[in-house]
Amino acid sequence: MSTAAAGRTRRIPIWDNARAACILLVVLGHAIQRLTYDSDIAQSLYFLIYAFHMPAFALISGYFSRSDPPSRRRMTRLLTDIVVPYVIFEGLWTLTKFLVEGQANPNLTQPSWTLWFLLALAIFRLVLPYLALLRMPLLWTLVISITVGYFPNVDATLSLSRTLGLLPFFALGWWLSHHRILERHGLLQRRRLSLRLAAAAILVAAGVCAWVFVGPLKEMNLSQWLFYEENYVDLVGWQWWAGGVRLLLMALALVLSVSFFALIPRGQYRWTSIGRYTMYVYLLHSFVLYPFRESGVLRGLDPTWLWLPLVALLSVAITVLLASRPVRRVFRPLIEPRPGWLFADPDLTRSDGRRNDPTGSRRPGAPSGTPRT
Repeated sequence: MSTAAAGRTRRIPIWDNARAACILLVVLGHAIQRLTYDSDIAQSLYFLIYAFHMPAFALISGYFSRSDPPSRRRMTRLLTDIVVPYVIFEGLWTLTKFLVEGQANPNLTQPSWTLWFLLALAIFRLVLPYLALLRMPLLWTLVISITVGYFPNVDATLSLSRTLGLLPFFALGWWLSHHRILERHGLLQRRRLSLRLAAAAILVAAGVCAWVFVGPLKEMNLSQWLFYEENYVDLVGWQWWAGGVRLLLMALALVLSVSFFALIPRGQYRWTSIGRYTMYVYLLHSFVLYPFRESGVLRGLDPTWLWLPLVALLSVAITVLLASRPVRRVFRPLIEPRPGWLFADPDLTRSDGRRNDPTGSRRPGAPSGTPRT
């Protein structure tokens, strides 16, 4: 293999590191949610995490997505990597709620808890080739995201409100990859110390502001704004300026995401491999946290300075455990199904050594180069 070819197939650790950090924030955000009822510090951390962690995930997913017309194999993978796991885990959640709560509402159009992002990924992938045909696609996605909040009939059905709300971040990730912005400016290899200090200062300042103004932020129902799920009417009524609030929050999310990525290590570490298996953590962690959240053991914990770090450590342990090989071996049939019986051509479901995580992570042993390979 030539040097140029080796460079194209070499795995770039920063993306696995970024995915690992993002999935940890997902777990941490869900783990501390019950603590926010009793602790302003936990609430402040919750605001900070939710201000950017899913936009950051959407950016990464877009960076590793392709806008050319999909091949039959890519179309098959959309079903096997996203749609089929969604159906499987919706069924598992229906069963769990029936056994624990004695009631369940099986409805594939209403995603359970974390499963909304699977539908969002599927819709992102479906619409991207069409967006790529337009002039100024980023502007169109921004208009869609802001405008959709004015329509009360666009709701959580098929996670459409969140999907369209976060679409600009996904499209921006694709645009950066398509135009090779990061590679051309060497941003994947080097980081100036001044840039890292500025990024850390921005994140710290955002956290301090969330803590100082936690009262007013709770009064304005900031959490619901950050979910990109509720329409403006439910949040503030028929106010013409509501779209401007979303625009400001999106700008904040972008600044915090860039700062977050600037602090991501570029090297290979033992924990880097977690980024290859974010789907395992994403789909399984909610089942691990469900007993803690529903039993009430995370309520009224005092002092916060002790329990909040302990819950954070628990989140790290859950993330590492769910990305481990034994867990992957047990749950692979559910998370990486190969339902050849479902397709007219079963060969399309067979691995060709190039399978991707739905968020873009190439599986170990497979070539991993530029996002469009």
